[in-house]
Amino acid sequence: MRFCPGPNKLFSLLKKARSAVGVAAASASASSSFTSSSFSAAAPKLTSAMDELQALKTKVCIIGSGPAAHTAAIYAARAELKPILFEGWMANDIAPGGQLTTTSDVENFPGFPDGILGMELMDRCRSQSVRFGTQIFTETVSKVDFSATPFKIYTDAKTVQADTVIVATGAVAKRLVFPGSGDGKGGFWNRGISACAVCDGAAPIFRNKPLAVIGGGDSAMEEATFLTKYGSEVNIIHRREAFRASKIMQNRALSNPKIKVMWNSEVVEAYGDGEKGPLAGLKVKNVVTGEVTDLKVSGLFFAIGHEPATKFLDGQLELHPDGYVKTKPGTTETSVRGVFAAGDVQDKKYRQAVTAAGTGCMAALEAEHYLQEMGSQEGKSD
Repeated sequence: MRFCPGPNKLFSLLKKARSAVGVAAASASASSSFTSSSFSAAAPKLTSAMDELQALKTKVCIIGSGPAAHTAAIYAARAELKPILFEGWMANDIAPGGQLTTTSDVENFPGFPDGILGMELMDRCRSQSVRFGTQIFTETVSKVDFSATPFKIYTDAKTVQADTVIVATGAVAKRLVFPGSGDGKGGFWNRGISACAVCDGAAPIFRNKPLAVIGGGDSAMEEATFLTKYGSEVNIIHRREAFRASKIMQNRALSNPKIKVMWNSEVVEAYGDGEKGPLAGLKVKNVVTGEVTDLKVSGLFFAIGHEPATKFLDGQLELHPDGYVKTKPGTTETSVRGVFAAGDVQDKKYRQAVTAAGTGCMAALEAEHYLQEMGSQEGKSD
């Protein structure tokens, strides 16, 4: 299940400490655990390093902190390119590690037959990046300059000049806000509410239970159809009287006997069975008549789209109309030569951890080939 961890005291203290000293993970131990004791031990050494690292140069700068970013970092570091990686600090309201940090059990990542916690998986990825020499800064990139090489990457504390850049900033699933939708007290996020049917739909709590999907596009049709494999029935809740999904996707969903549609409707509340119980039902309002219906379901899935983290690019890379970075088919090459994009920031179809890791590998190899080509051309010019 996916969940969105609320703020806690430890993260609050770390935020203040990291802001003050600009943590570089490569100068700390290979362990990536965010513990106050390990951070305190490293702080004096890092403080003196901060002044020297305001302006940096690197062959490869990686922006992101999920499977794509760390896979790229591992490949680049093992190729002795000495990459710098900016993992961000609560960028897009998500902790370093990306969307997997909002996931509890990950059961579909190869190599973990018993599953693994999303946070632990990303902690291991980060440790592996550090082990091979990646220099990690827990700072958020605020702007970039891709108009000329070397490219420039800016945070509040640092400027980096890079020969190549890999953008792996991911995308965030859009969520609706109503009573019971959150992860705090009285909320059912990770207790029946999710934003990824493919990730969570097979969980035992949803099997042979009535489920609901909010949305009206292709993603909603696809997720509703997928959920019919596990749920006893699937209710599509849509604000309008017609779907915006393609005809073929609509027909596929509407012809499925397990799928029902609640037109002109919106969820106004989610409720459970007892104080700590899972999701038990929804209050659904008809936006035309105002009538509120009690819908008994054990699962609710948001399927209202994702928002790729591309605003900081400020239009310097060519994007699709929905904001995803446009890449050359079969590659991670962007519209700017020497800049590559990997993971969910350029993948609006699969959006899985394993596919993100795959494109991270591609981006690192393509960056390495680009640097070799540039070095070869420079040698000829000399």
